[in-house]
Amino acid sequence: MKPPDDPYSRLQYRRTIAWPGRIRREWPLLEEVLGSGPAKRILDLGCGTGEHSRFLAAQSFDVVGIDRSEAHIEKARREPTSEKVRFIVGDLSELDEFIAEISPDRANQASFGGAICVGNTLPHLLSDEGLRTMATALRRLLLPGAPLLVQILNYERIFSCNERHLPLNIRPDPNCAGGEIVFLRLMELRDDGFVVFCPPTLRFRPGEETPVEVISSRRVRLRAWRREDLEEVLEEAGFPRRELFGGFDRQPFVAQSARDLILVAR
Repeated sequence: MKPPDDPYSRLQYRRTIAWPGRIRREWPLLEEVLGSGPAKRILDLGCGTGEHSRFLAAQSFDVVGIDRSEAHIEKARREPTSEKVRFIVGDLSELDEFIAEISPDRANQASFGGAICVGNTLPHLLSDEGLRTMATALRRLLLPGAPLLVQILNYERIFSCNERHLPLNIRPDPNCAGGEIVFLRLMELRDDGFVVFCPPTLRFRPGEETPVEVISSRRVRLRAWRREDLEEVLEEAGFPRRELFGGFDRQPFVAQSARDLILVAR
């Protein structure tokens, strides 16, 4: 299943994140949640270029990573990995249509011991119907008691503070001594509950006559899901047990101040 559009085909996603440090911060909660599941077969929803999937495989989990970006999946497949990881191109809003591809020998039957959807992936699902379809499909794929861990930005705080950008991300330019790559993450907040996300990538060479060059620029429409939206859909889909956190350090979720919304449902 190949999505018709790939808004991240030119975004250097892997470069924007310090992956070892990020996974170190996230792993204690991921280990606790996924380790409590009934099986070590895990879904990585919106897996991007596969960093979480490969790390989980190194911790003895069997992982199926799914992402709608064909470019990301191609990069994920090119990385050295183990037989414990499989990557699939697919749209999470159509998860029910490729259940058989995920688990061909047990189509429409639960076989996964947990699922993660992290890195603000869920806002790419733009409609209530798409979110419900994903949640219903997960209910069919996950074994009884299996956890689903979702992490998104806390849009309730972002809208209340009228926050228009995320923190700058600056890294050394591997192709230019003394140069830097600057990742901007600009947001236009809409009254209809959507966000226009613009992640331009710049090359900064302060010693040159033209010090700033735009490498790439994209425009992506996101749905600013709130806690009550997610809880309502998960309740309807059959995930009655839920916990909320404001970060991977398990801080309490406070709507007006938490940077993230982390929801663990079973």
